[in-house]
Amino acid sequence: MRELHFKDYFWNGELTCTGGYDCIVQHLNDGKRTCKEIEDFMKARASIEEKYAKELLGLSKKVCGHNEMNTLKRSLDMFKLQTEHVSLSHLQLAQTMRDEAKKLEDFRERQKETRKKVEQQMDALHKQRAMQFKKTMETKKTYEQKCRDKEEAEQNMNRNASTSNVKQQEKLLTKTQQAKQNAEEADRLYMHNVSVLGKTREDWQKEHIKACEVFEKQEVERINTLRNMVWTHLNQLSQQCVTSDELHEEVRKSLEQCDIQEDIEHFVNLRRTGDKPPAPVLYENFYSGQRVPAGPPSSRTAPPITRRGPLPNPDNTEGDVIYSTVDPGYSALQY
Repeated sequence: MRELHFKDYFWNGELTCTGGYDCIVQHLNDGKRTCKEIEDFMKARASIEEKYAKELLGLSKKVCGHNEMNTLKRSLDMFKLQTEHVSLSHLQLAQTMRDEAKKLEDFRERQKETRKKVEQQMDALHKQRAMQFKKTMETKKTYEQKCRDKEEAEQNMNRNASTSNVKQQEKLLTKTQQAKQNAEEADRLYMHNVSVLGKTREDWQKEHIKACEVFEKQEVERINTLRNMVWTHLNQLSQQCVTSDELHEEVRKSLEQCDIQEDIEHFVNLRRTGDKPPAPVLYENFYSGQRVPAGPPSSRTAPPITRRGPLPNPDNTEGDVIYSTVDPGYSALQY
């Protein structure tokens, strides 16, 4: 299948028309705008990555499991460390994206300078061609008018050849010769301008072909650059995922070494306070030295009742102290 090229399909039927050329230039302007949009996209994505990386880095510095110990502590420390590494990898990714955006900006500027030179040259040729075409059309108009004047003079002289005197005939002949001379001069000028216009047209046509080739080459480079840049961008994002997963894998490996029973035993050995529980609190009767366990009875039968006999009579005879007595039927336990 035959390949299509700019130089073959952007001509116009009218010599002064620039529709095909303008169509190509408009397409290149749209392509330049696309380059700028992709460049801005890369910069914005880099800013997002940088912001995320900084927030993630700050998060990795926060206290997390400070009071933990042994294998779990090591796993949490590894978790924080790898979170920091992930944040640093995102910072690096942000810088890489900025570098790619700078490359695209430089590429866009180079194409802009190349296009500027070609467009300036083509604009000059378009103006020259338009001016020469206008000049040629004016000389053509003059030439046609001079030819009509010549024919009119000849016809007038022929009509008055038999009726006018010699002096009038000489006057008509002089006028006819002058008209003929003017027509010939207009003819030479018209032919000269047509020749100049033909040369101008050839020069413009050659430069138009060259410009189309330059513009097509730029378009090929632009499409290839944008395609490769987006492809590279996606590869960078995929590599970031791989890097993050490798860092996360280190945390998973550390978690695999986290032994629950070992951590329990480590805590017991490090902080244990004793291996015997406290003794039960015994009941102590206020009136007796006998102690009754304070715990619940071992059976459902009531404990034996201990009764106390009468208190001895006081020896104090002073009479200023009153001693109370307990009724013999008093019980220390009530049910």
